[in-house]
Amino acid sequence: MVQTTKNIASTASERYLLIYMIAVLVIVTALVILFFVVFLKRKNKLLQDKIKQQQAFEAEIVQAQTEAQEQTLKNIGWELHDNVGQLLSFASMQLSMLKMQVDKETKDKFKDTTAALSNGLKEVRALSKTLNNDVILNIGFEKSITNELDRMKKMKFTSAELKIIGNKVEFNDRKHEIIIFRILQEFLSNSVKYSEAKNISIALNYNPERIKITATDDGKGFDMDKVEKGSGLINMNSRATLIGGSLSIKSKPDEGVKLILNYPLKRA
Repeated sequence: MVQTTKNIASTASERYLLIYMIAVLVIVTALVILFFVVFLKRKNKLLQDKIKQQQAFEAEIVQAQTEAQEQTLKNIGWELHDNVGQLLSFASMQLSMLKMQVDKETKDKFKDTTAALSNGLKEVRALSKTLNNDVILNIGFEKSITNELDRMKKMKFTSAELKIIGNKVEFNDRKHEIIIFRILQEFLSNSVKYSEAKNISIALNYNPERIKITATDDGKGFDMDKVEKGSGLINMNSRATLIGGSLSIKSKPDEGVKLILNYPLKRA
């Protein structure tokens, strides 16, 4: 009987010891898992902070580049308007004075030259306005696009139209108007240089929260999988990202090019 009691006591002690060891093992395992989860969270936070710092650094670089480009364009615009414009005006005036001193037959030969000089002067003045961000802000976003399309139409395109959908919503940051305008200018420039298009259009689709801008041409297009991304495409994407927008370009051979830019007008 005494031996049986000792056996029971020994068995109970072993059971308690086993339970204790299991409990300790569970606690240790839980602590290891907890430390591992905390470590992962801290590691992920450090990685996220690093990514955010890198994105902020890249955004600052793009911002600095954009500001430098804007100042350069403004200076070029001033030069075109003040210097080149004045030279062309002087040449036009001299030509007019010369025409007064020749006979009618010779005067008729000046017609094409006079017309070309006059058109050149108008083009220089129009171009100088599109390069100066102060002028763009003064005349407004939509009017600036219309003027640029009119300039494109005189240069190359059969039609160049602006379509406005919805009620206009003002930009919270008017500097973003300049950046979007420059993106559209880059698209138009590429269409002039590469597309062989005859028609081009830009649509501004407003709603209270965002604006969707679609620019299309009916040119020869390109294969998206084979085209090499040049500085123009990179600049457009960088500028869209800088202002919190999203940009996509779609194209197929012989089907033209379509640019879609979504920009949030209202920010959280």
